[in-house]
Amino acid sequence: MQFILIFISAILVNNVVLSQFLGICPFLGVSKKIDTAKGMGLAVTFVLVIATIVTYLLQIWLLEPFHLEYLQTIVFILVIAGLVQMVEIVLKKLSPALYQALGVFLPLITTNCCVLGVAILVANGTYDAQGLEVGLLSGTIYALAIALGFALSLIVFAGIREQMSLVKIPRGMQGMSIALITAGLLALAFMGFSGMDKGIAAFFGIG
Repeated sequence: MQFILIFISAILVNNVVLSQFLGICPFLGVSKKIDTAKGMGLAVTFVLVIATIVTYLLQIWLLEPFHLEYLQTIVFILVIAGLVQMVEIVLKKLSPALYQALGVFLPLITTNCCVLGVAILVANGTYDAQGLEVGLLSGTIYALAIALGFALSLIVFAGIREQMSLVKIPRGMQGMSIALITAGLLALAFMGFSGMDKGIAAFFGIG
């Protein structure tokens, strides 16, 4: 049940994009088509989960024992950059069309504050584990839930933008203007999930 609460909280209640406003750049840049949104969602999910595991182990086994915590941000960015390079190589070989569609936003995963932020939260043990012991297992589950929340918001937003391309929009509202307004309305819609995790936890007597 704790795992379910983590997923509900990270995906719906505290969505990384619509509630915490992290990863806005790819959210706005790669949301014109559902196919590219799915590709970016999968890429971010892979990088985020693997980066969280690797950075957590580096924090426990290297940075803390040798008192190198001040190098945390640099080390974490290097790990994320390496993983993004792997994703680029794989996509370029297996799906050139998707690789071209993602364009500059694929390497930008390296500086995606969503990926780096979650890695730091898990490594420092400052994330909401929803009643679980803070550690690698709960951190990995949290990272996966955050990544799925990012993918969900990106795909939903891409679907809305695809539908908007079929209707006539006033010239002054076209492009990024209507996209920002739509993102704001989507964020308001997700606010309707506020308190859902606490309600479920109270119902089952958790926490």
